[in-house]
Amino acid sequence: QVHVVESGGGLVQAGGSLRLSCEASVKTFRPSAMGWYRQAPEKQRLLVAEISSGGITNYADSVKGRFTISRDNVKNTVYLQMNSLKPEDTAVYYCHVKWLQYDYWGQGTQVTVSS
Repeated sequence: QVHVVESGGGLVQAGGSLRLSCEASVKTFRPSAMGWYRQAPEKQRLLVAEISSGGITNYADSVKGRFTISRDNVKNTVYLQMNSLKPEDTAVYYCHVKWLQYDYWGQGTQVTVSS
């Protein structure tokens, strides 16, 4: 069992920045992938960014150049630095952890960008 704990999020004005953090409690075998998804009201949950244990990253087109994902493999923690935030970035952000063949999710953190 992997426990996923998110932090960060909140309310920010358009053009501002926020940083999300997510720690996965694992004692053996590093997670193969960690990342962030988001879900706006009445919308699907979509990938924002993900990073492999080797540091390979993948971003949604809508956040490229504005968001940066990084990872600390010692702490099993993933970070999402979000800059130049837009109102359309408003959503609940969920941390995703791929550990062995299992998928784990955080409980979600609200990000609200005001115009």
